[in-house]
Amino acid sequence: MSQIDWLSHLLKMITITGQLEFRCAYGAPWRVDRVQSAAHEIPYHIVLKGRAVIEDPETGTTRDLGPGDIVLLPHGSAHMLHDGSGNEPKPTCNHQGLGGWTLSENDGGDEHLDMLCGRFFIEPPHDRLIHNYLPKNLVVRAICDPDDEDIGSASIHLAGLLGLMRVESRGDKPGGNAMLNALSSALFTLVLRTASESERAPIGLLALAGHPRWAPAISALFADPARAWTVPDLADLCSMSRATFMRHFLDKLGRSAIELLTDIRMSLAANELKKPSLTSEAVAEAVGYRSVAAFRRVFAETMGMTVGQWRRQARGVE
Repeated sequence: MSQIDWLSHLLKMITITGQLEFRCAYGAPWRVDRVQSAAHEIPYHIVLKGRAVIEDPETGTTRDLGPGDIVLLPHGSAHMLHDGSGNEPKPTCNHQGLGGWTLSENDGGDEHLDMLCGRFFIEPPHDRLIHNYLPKNLVVRAICDPDDEDIGSASIHLAGLLGLMRVESRGDKPGGNAMLNALSSALFTLVLRTASESERAPIGLLALAGHPRWAPAISALFADPARAWTVPDLADLCSMSRATFMRHFLDKLGRSAIELLTDIRMSLAANELKKPSLTSEAVAEAVGYRSVAAFRRVFAETMGMTVGQWRRQARGVE
């Protein structure tokens, strides 16, 4: 089973939509401030041209960004982007485009920046799955050189996607808003794939899924979560001893394999419980529980609400 399978199963399980909000055309000095996002939102930034610095206002840590760099903030953390000069930013002028996004400009001088800013929206309660298993900040780079053997194919495909987003965001063409939102949704998938292909994959689920030795276990959990998996079963898939598997899994993910399995099952159960025709007993069996009482207990502990409360909330949302 390939590492791509786990991503397909994850994205089938959760609903992700994207929206471009700003195209920033700035000259230095400039600064963009973003407050903490809502739990179901993931901000993103794409540097098309020029350079930027992203800064965590809490820790003061910074990271330089260049053309082709894409930043996702899966935890919705407050952050700041700037030109790095420390000078007072120039005033900006905003123009609303027909496509629904805003062109933000200033009259700054050199070091021109072209940057797309938007956000992804995750349908509750799946935002907790993203927060628990993706890093606080995720940075990948789209590469245009197909002859570079060290670059994964996803990074090359990502460059093509950014080219389309650049073209669509430059004018008010018919269907432009729908195109940009659809491209934004595809962006989420390609960023995760690119990160998992990288030799320097971040900690968490992406690091495990992208590693040949760990990928069989991750793929198995996502492909067949109703199976009565045990730690020895998963360790065997990875050709490891039980103790080594447990130690390294916890080390990389911060959670055990059984905790990941439980979270996958509960996310699937949340989807199934939206269907009025399915009883709690049927849903429990579908996600691997023989006892409906055990299923109800785990669902309440994991989701912070009872099965009945979730059914009522889901009906209210829909």
